[in-house]
Amino acid sequence: MNFPDDIEILKEKVEKFLDPISSAVEKGTKGEKNFLFTASRTEAGRSLPPYYQLYFLFVDLLGYKNLGQFEKVAWSVPIDYNGTAYLLEHRKLGMGLFASDKENQEPECQEIVKKINKAVKISQPYFEWVANESAKRSNLNVLNHSLRLHDRYTYFIDEYYKKIQEANTRKDERIRTQHSENSWSVEIPYYRLKNESEWLAISAIDAFFSFTEHVFIHAAILRGAALTGEDVANLADNEWASKFKECLDIQDQEVKVHYDQLVSIKRQIRNYVAHGAFGKNGEAFQIHSGAGAVPLLMPHQKGSSRFSMQSGIEFNEAEAIKTVEEFMQFYWESKAFPEIIYIQSSMPSILPYASDSTYARAMSSIEKMEDFVEYLTGMHDNAANMDW
Repeated sequence: MNFPDDIEILKEKVEKFLDPISSAVEKGTKGEKNFLFTASRTEAGRSLPPYYQLYFLFVDLLGYKNLGQFEKVAWSVPIDYNGTAYLLEHRKLGMGLFASDKENQEPECQEIVKKINKAVKISQPYFEWVANESAKRSNLNVLNHSLRLHDRYTYFIDEYYKKIQEANTRKDERIRTQHSENSWSVEIPYYRLKNESEWLAISAIDAFFSFTEHVFIHAAILRGAALTGEDVANLADNEWASKFKECLDIQDQEVKVHYDQLVSIKRQIRNYVAHGAFGKNGEAFQIHSGAGAVPLLMPHQKGSSRFSMQSGIEFNEAEAIKTVEEFMQFYWESKAFPEIIYIQSSMPSILPYASDSTYARAMSSIEKMEDFVEYLTGMHDNAANMDW
């Protein structure tokens, strides 16, 4: 469909599938006395689609009356089904269909939910249009998963150090196994544990880049470098280095040192993981030559110098882990960057605050950001509890 021109066509189609469901307000259907406060949640209502799809279907597309917010109720839409009033409400405990006599009205409620589910499927093109139009503007939140991604990173880092410690502790250990009278084997646990520590290091570094890419997107919003949903999507599609530069000034010598080291690690190891995992030092082939097998390096770069025989890109996991941990201390753990205080609160990034200078004011100092986060956290908690 070609929205918004074809909205009326879709509305007619949806109304046909919903029939005999209609707006109780427009039809003048009255419930029992105190119906709005005494209606009970039905079992059928537990199978309703997500609250946002119902809101956009009934309120935005079809124009049903929304009675607004009440205590522990975000929105309420009265509907009529064969002359009886029901409520579609998003409450603190979730979306529901509410009736005055839920036991005796359960069969009707099952029919209502069945019709609504079909109507939601038919309305999918409208939801997609709303989503795409919303992305062009700034009335969006960007979810913040930084702490969860940080937990993944620290898990692999901790496991790496445990494995290294075990390997060093058992460095001189030999396990002799006799298979027959004249046959035995010797296992040296150190080498197996060293390999396992390398795998954990690779996982930790991959987790580090995933974590920092997410943090840099939120930092860019807070710094005013991404104002709309499309800005955020475009930034998310960019390389890690581009995200870094949106958030930190590489003209600063201290920042530049971190940047150069991290870019080198990314090229050496993360590309190795992402591009088929040939060799951790970039080996993809061996040249047949009079000198024997010669490593042909493939650093996964485009252009005439895509292949190389030169050395000097050897990956050292201990040095790489040290480098990423130094950056974490410099940026994430330093408390010197106002955006980190906000990001560590787990609050979503609110794009209107980026365009109306709210974030800019909070970013002016650590103290102002701490005050802003405390204020916003209180508002968020009240909204989550539907305490209006």
